[in-house]
Amino acid sequence: MTILVTAASGHLGRLVVDALLARGAAPAEIVAAARDTAKLTDAASRGIRVVELDYARPETIAPALDGVDAVLLISGTAFGERASQHRNVIDAAAAAGVSKLVYTSAPKATESELVLAPEHAATEEAIAASGVPAVILRNNWYTENYAADVAAAAETGVIAAAAGAGRVASAPRRDFAEAAAVVLLEDGHVGNAYELGADEPWTFEELAAAASVVLDREVAYVPQTPDERVASLVAVGLDEGTAGFVAAIDEGIARGDLAESDGTLARLIGRPTTPLVDALRAAVDPVAAARPAA
Repeated sequence: MTILVTAASGHLGRLVVDALLARGAAPAEIVAAARDTAKLTDAASRGIRVVELDYARPETIAPALDGVDAVLLISGTAFGERASQHRNVIDAAAAAGVSKLVYTSAPKATESELVLAPEHAATEEAIAASGVPAVILRNNWYTENYAADVAAAAETGVIAAAAGAGRVASAPRRDFAEAAAVVLLEDGHVGNAYELGADEPWTFEELAAAASVVLDREVAYVPQTPDERVASLVAVGLDEGTAGFVAAIDEGIARGDLAESDGTLARLIGRPTTPLVDALRAAVDPVAAARPAA
């Protein structure tokens, strides 16, 4: 079976390629796709076929899928355009007769109020309408999303958010990448939508406590209102639109949009998910290591 990994030059895509190899896939069975193939020289050096694939340019997609059996469609980053771009890949996969399409979606995408959910829901609907055999991976947050907050806390001693007491079932990208590799390689997953999250969802109080351990200094969680969150982000240089988007994510967390985990991620990867402290340490260790001892 030949497996194509889209966005293979990105953080998650690279880890999926690594996980496929670690779980027994031969380099010749993997196709690494990206908009810029120059960023895939490491994959090519391992004997992996490298192809151009740009979600926004359909003429690059059909050639990339030639001879491919399974496709991992990693959700794009062009917010507001993702659903249409994803449909370009879905349509090409249907035309190519792909036997398995795996898509990285968002938690409870078809029913969530999370600001990111509508594009994921539209993509899931397009996949269902296409008739391509599919597996939906509804990935919770990546713990690495908070690396910058923890790094900043090395100086400020503060992690601020408008998330209240909401919980986040985050896990590091490596855990989600392993799950993707499992469903790509194994039979029996087609037709499922998996809600994937960490074994122990955490609050921002617990995030601050974990940051204290990683940084070896006291870190406090400072709760904010959504308006305060926007103002504080604008004050450090974010534009109003981006700041509002981040605040909307926080509001979703406060509602509980990212709180649930049923153990599916751990069952798929065959081990417990990576604990928050360990994931943060791996994400920000260079920062922690460079900080003088208190």
